[in-house]
Amino acid sequence: MTSSRNPGCGTRDAGHLVVGLCVLAFVAGCRQDMHNQPKYRPLRPSTLFANGSSARPPVEGAIARGTLNEDEALFTGKTAGVAVKEMPFAIADADLNRGQERFNIYCTPCHDQTGNGRGMVVQRGYRQPPSLHIERLKQADPGYLFDVITNGFGAMPDYKAQIDARDRWRIVAYVKALQLSQPTAPEAPVGAPGVSTPPLPGQPPGRPAPPSGRGGH
Repeated sequence: MTSSRNPGCGTRDAGHLVVGLCVLAFVAGCRQDMHNQPKYRPLRPSTLFANGSSARPPVEGAIARGTLNEDEALFTGKTAGVAVKEMPFAIADADLNRGQERFNIYCTPCHDQTGNGRGMVVQRGYRQPPSLHIERLKQADPGYLFDVITNGFGAMPDYKAQIDARDRWRIVAYVKALQLSQPTAPEAPVGAPGVSTPPLPGQPPGRPAPPSGRGGH
């Protein structure tokens, strides 16, 4: 007795089963559970909060990561409001090299590479800063120089946004090394046009001076 079953039927049935399983897996993978999340897109309104805004202000006292700045001397150049007299970290050769690099990028346009205050922008009409080699600046505490770089002074803008705090200290270290390499320069008379003068009485160092024809520092 012979079977009337077609031998090809089993193969076709298996093929149909495989196709069915693939379709089932594909459909299951198209679920939107992860795509349709209960979330707010930026600036979308919300009925949950009283002011109708889904954007929430930071919790009071919150500090962004990396901006705690607990070390007062490192980040302000001062301790209890007084300029520090020492560098807040040890300076190695690599730090001086980095300071020279940052000085050449940010400072030489006004101060020139020797620190004499005859940089390219000064030669083109910008107000001349004092030489970094006058006695007053040679004797200035490192914290004072750091504060001036950080907050600006007179015609000199602040550089706290452009230069990292540690790099500002490296610039200070390089300036101190540069001052040792040059003879003391004479200081221009108070009120001379195009140069700076010492801070006015009652004016804290490192803050912009009132408009009076003075330059930086």
